[in-house]
Amino acid sequence: MVQETLKEEKTLNQLAAEHGVHPNQLKRWKATALEGLPGLFSRNDQAAQTAAEHERQVTELYAEIGRLTTELTWLKKKLASLPRVERLALLDRERPELPLRACLIMVLLVCLCY
Repeated sequence: MVQETLKEEKTLNQLAAEHGVHPNQLKRWKATALEGLPGLFSRNDQAAQTAAEHERQVTELYAEIGRLTTELTWLKKKLASLPRVERLALLDRERPELPLRACLIMVLLVCLCY
């Protein structure tokens, strides 16, 4: 019905009579449609922009996972070749302010020591 009112091929009274709706209701629907039409196109741009941002974040996160996996593999190889006494010496249990990467290395050291 709203599409027919936008075409303006018939009067609002004719359309209201055909569909059993009050002409004022058709006016409101038409006004709402005309207000919302420009927003339909701008939302698509926002959706595309949001999708592109999400894709960029996913790519960055996968790259970081790859770097961390490579680093972990390298550390495992290097630390496994050290004697247990030297690995235990690398543990510093008195530094709670260590950054996350250092904490991960500490966990790896503990796993390799015990």
